[in-house]
Amino acid sequence: QLQLVESGGGLVQPGGSLRLSCAASKFSLDSTTVGWFRQAPGKKREGVSCITSRGGSSDYADSVKGRFTISRDNAKNTVNLQMNSLKPGDTAYYYCATYSAPCSALMATGLWDGMDYWGKGTLVTVSS
Repeated sequence: QLQLVESGGGLVQPGGSLRLSCAASKFSLDSTTVGWFRQAPGKKREGVSCITSRGGSSDYADSVKGRFTISRDNAKNTVNLQMNSLKPGDTAYYYCATYSAPCSALMATGLWDGMDYWGKGTLVTVSS
């Protein structure tokens, strides 16, 4: 079965940085749109960022724009999310997932639940 595995979460102080990684087995992440979404306890799922397949465009939620950067490392078959200037409000489980739609459509429709494959998540805690 196709599988995604997230890593890189942890505890960081406000203003700090973390780099999340999404790795895939048995298929190339470059062949599909990959998105990162997050969910905090008691809150609804929030799309954070996505990147379209094969060098396509990327986009970000307004809440993270200018602080987070999504990128591909095709040699390692990973999609990474560099998170800088972290805030307590960024605390959540972060998940990566693959989507059939391009990133632009995903951000426009907000249909983050329509993933094809997803991982088990990694916890990011921003606290002093």
